[in-house]
Amino acid sequence: MTAETVFASPDEMHTYLIDQLNLVLRRPGMYGEVEASMWMVMDHLLFLERRPEVWEEQKRVWSQQGAWTPTGVEGAFSLLLPHDHGYSVASVYAEFAWRQGWLKPDRVLDAEAYASMRDVVHQWGLRDRVWADVPAAFGPPSVLFGGTNPLYGKTLGYVTEDLSEPMVSFHLWNGADPGTEASWPPAREEPLLLALRCGDGNFADGFTFTPQGQRRRPKAAEQLQ
Repeated sequence: MTAETVFASPDEMHTYLIDQLNLVLRRPGMYGEVEASMWMVMDHLLFLERRPEVWEEQKRVWSQQGAWTPTGVEGAFSLLLPHDHGYSVASVYAEFAWRQGWLKPDRVLDAEAYASMRDVVHQWGLRDRVWADVPAAFGPPSVLFGGTNPLYGKTLGYVTEDLSEPMVSFHLWNGADPGTEASWPPAREEPLLLALRCGDGNFADGFTFTPQGQRRRPKAAEQLQ
C-alpha cells in the first residue's frame, strides 16, 4: 500500500523559495551559474504569487538601462569589471528581490545613514580602497554577496527602508591581472575595491571606478567610451 503524499502548503513553498533565493544571492558560487539559479527560483516565486509578467517587465527595464544583454546581466558586467564568479551579478538580482519583498538583508540603513552615504560615496570611491575600508567607512553591509574569506572577491550591498532608493554596491576583486599567471593564494591579502555602483538610470553611468578599477577595466569597455 502506497503512503499518501502530503504536499507543502503554498505559504510553506513560498517561504522555502525565498530562503533559497537568499542563499543563492549570498553564496552564488555554491549554486552553479548564478543567473540560471536566480531565474529558476524567481520563476517559481512569481508563479506562486500569480505575477509571471513581472520578470519580462524587469528584463525590459534592464535592457533599456543597458543592464541586460543576450548573455544576461553578466554580459553587462563583462564590459566593465573582470570576471568575479557571480558576486556582482547577484547584487543586481538582489535589488530586484528587495523591491519584490523577497530579500532578507542583514542590515537596513535608516534614511539619515543612507543619505549620508550617498552624499560622500562617489567622491570616496575615487581613491584606491580595499575590503576593510568599506565597512570601516559605512558600517556592516546589508548583504554580503560571497563568503567572508578574504582570498576571494565579493560584493557588499547597502539598502535603505525606502524601496525607491537604489542599492549601493561595492565590487571587490582578488584575481589575477591580465597577462599574469594566476597564483594561489593570491598575492593580495584582501580584495581590492574596483568600483561602486548606485543608480536606476543607465547601467554604466552608475559606476564610480577607483584607480585600480580603471586599470583593470576589460578592453571591451572601450565600446562604451
